[in-house]
Amino acid sequence: MTPSERGPSALAPDHPEVPLARLLAMAYRHLVVALHEELVARGWHDVRPQYGYVLLACRDRPTTVVEVAGLLGVSKQAASKLVEAMVGSGLVRRQTSAEDARARPLVLTARGRRLLVVVEDVYAELEQSWAEAVGRRRLEAVRHGLTGVLLAAYDGALPSVRPV
Repeated sequence: MTPSERGPSALAPDHPEVPLARLLAMAYRHLVVALHEELVARGWHDVRPQYGYVLLACRDRPTTVVEVAGLLGVSKQAASKLVEAMVGSGLVRRQTSAEDARARPLVLTARGRRLLVVVEDVYAELEQSWAEAVGRRRLEAVRHGLTGVLLAAYDGALPSVRPV
């Protein structure tokens, strides 16, 4: 019988029940650290964890520095510095706005799009290792349950991914 078939107490017999919020935070941190270790192993040496939030925002639509600042909860100056590093790495570029010549929305470059594909591949591999630890059905049940909670909390749409 595998640990996932024996039940939750068999998975962590020496650990008291931990609040779900704390477990989710620890799991998220584990995934992000593992992701960035694998990105370095695959040759992506200039990628910082904060870049992911900006790349996902730019994937959906052109994004301004002011929007990046709001997304990350930082000053416009800090967001500008982060964006400059991402432009320097060739992950995003500024484009001219037809509506406002002062606005310079950010869009993904081909390199930025490639990075997002690699990230999705790495996350799929990490999820496979989780499925091996707890079972595919359990992992899918967690995904389904979390999706339902988020859809209910955000009026039927998943929220943007942002740091806390």
